[in-house]
Amino acid sequence: MPQSGSVVGIDVSKRTLDAYVQEDQTRQVANAAAGHQDLIAWLKPLGVSVVVMEASGGYEKDLARALRRAGFAVHVVDPKRVRHYAQAIGQLAKTDRIDARVICQYGAAIMAVDRLPLPMPDDPARERLGDLLAARADLVDHRDALTQQIDALAPGPARQALQRVYSRLQREIGQLERRMTAVIEGHPPFASLARRLDSVPGLGPIAIAAILAWLPELGHADRRRVAALVGVAPVAWDSGESKGRRRIAGGRTKLRNILYMATLGAATRWNPVLKAHYEQLRARGKEAKVALIACLRKLLGILTAMVVKQQDWTPPRLALAA
Repeated sequence: MPQSGSVVGIDVSKRTLDAYVQEDQTRQVANAAAGHQDLIAWLKPLGVSVVVMEASGGYEKDLARALRRAGFAVHVVDPKRVRHYAQAIGQLAKTDRIDARVICQYGAAIMAVDRLPLPMPDDPARERLGDLLAARADLVDHRDALTQQIDALAPGPARQALQRVYSRLQREIGQLERRMTAVIEGHPPFASLARRLDSVPGLGPIAIAAILAWLPELGHADRRRVAALVGVAPVAWDSGESKGRRRIAGGRTKLRNILYMATLGAATRWNPVLKAHYEQLRARGKEAKVALIACLRKLLGILTAMVVKQQDWTPPRLALAA
């Protein structure tokens, strides 16, 4: 089991950072470049090697980047998991300092069972691509809502005003997609992987960009771990003689949504391996959504095999590996 002193828990807010290492060693600094350097200088002599912090709406990104560059293994974890851990150990009070201590304890406990997410190296291109994808997803949501509003209006000035906004959104979405393409083409590892993923029937440019930005573990984790990260691994719900229905839970929602839509087309039309798998599952009585999630899980297994083996789409071999 790792020593808790090798782990620091950091509670992140917009303006401040509260850090906790074992034996009540704490430090509060500003969430700014100078504060980040003060924190690094404080952590180095303490022998800390692992940093655990919660995802905090983007306020953690600059800190995570500075810590990675300083040589720390940085893990950004789901706040809900930390809160469940706090409740499990009876820690009901909540302050920034208490939260930092709980995050530290959570990190040490999860390290002991090897369940922390893989630490990823600092990659500004990946961050830029992720920001562009997230902005595109938000604009697409606005566009789709606007489409419904336009359809509900009678012809006239009000409808024309919304149509002008719709056209502007379409232009902005197109501009974001062009910038995404530029980021991928300007980053040789991304460009190489994108070409490999593009050989998969039914996998389009947005799905490929989402994999590049939001699934850096592809090729570094096994297919079961990748499925769990995306949130398509079935979760058992059994007790005694009762066998509950398996469901998916957790994972990276934005990535899963994009890949689900890609799988919907691939499994029903474009991809011969996924289409055959989908039809077999449906013939066995599986519901459509259950079969599609199973196809997405199979797709992730195939993608994992492709990256590990450095192969393009070769259905017979990769389907067996998935």
